[in-house]
Amino acid sequence: MPIHHHHHPYMTIHDFKAHSHYGWDNSFKPIAEVESGQKVTYEITESSGGQFTKHSTSLDVKNMDFAKVNPVAGPVYVKGAQPGDTLEIEMLDFRQLDWGWTAIIPGFGLLADEFQEPAIKTFDLTNRHKTEFLDGIDLFVKPFPGTVGVALPEQGNFSVVPPRENGGNMDIRHLTRGTKLYLPVWVEGALFSIGDTHAAQGDGEVCGTAVEASMEATIRFKLHKGKSIAEPRYEIPGPPTPEADSRGYYVTTGHGEDLVEASRNAIRYMIEHLVDTYKMSEQEAYMLCSVAVDLRISEIVDMPNHLVSAFLPNSVFK
Repeated sequence: MPIHHHHHPYMTIHDFKAHSHYGWDNSFKPIAEVESGQKVTYEITESSGGQFTKHSTSLDVKNMDFAKVNPVAGPVYVKGAQPGDTLEIEMLDFRQLDWGWTAIIPGFGLLADEFQEPAIKTFDLTNRHKTEFLDGIDLFVKPFPGTVGVALPEQGNFSVVPPRENGGNMDIRHLTRGTKLYLPVWVEGALFSIGDTHAAQGDGEVCGTAVEASMEATIRFKLHKGKSIAEPRYEIPGPPTPEADSRGYYVTTGHGEDLVEASRNAIRYMIEHLVDTYKMSEQEAYMLCSVAVDLRISEIVDMPNHLVSAFLPNSVFK
């Protein structure tokens, strides 16, 4: 007997504004239904929700309306998904990047108490591989969605700002093309949403923003029935940062009685290094840490102090 392969229609979710929501809420009505195996392309608006343009200034950051921040496209109902299943999201492609922004937003970020003035930097993203940070400093363009998740089992609206067991605003810079993300399903249909796309980011996103950019994201859904996980997991198809690894790193370390304090110290010393060595401003250095520097836990067992390393790739400097 011939085997009939069932091809699911390819779906594009347009008109983002009408199809976006704020926060996670399992009472939201789905905007579409998909089957396991289906590919969907989303048109995603950057995390300011259209409040910034490529000509925005620090005044726009100061006047930002937080109620419009971090919209996500969805939710999408995945047919057959039930609590206790796992939903796989395969990142297929990210296209149509035009421009992006990074900002220091007062009250937000790892060193919020030290950087109280608003600032914004915009980027030209029309070259697919690199974008200029400052003269002589280029970032690698590696697009991914900062927010990817499903509805929570509890009733009510939960802020999209912190990540949770449903995924959410995880800001995992490794969810680039070719990666598979696994999400636990908590409600019927999973109610999947995606947003907050980034063109580049370091591990930690320390100033609170990455290179925030609107783009088209194409993903493939796959349902794993009866396979349960407690929190998200992911698989990457190769080395995470080959372009950055190519020329080595300059690394600062910070210690502290918790990982946040250790991270703050490591980033403080990296800012000091960048300002001294490359003659940039402290604000520019803090932003560069957010978009290009990777925080790594070096030691978490030698009480009472933990150690965090901040990795600056030499390859961003010409």
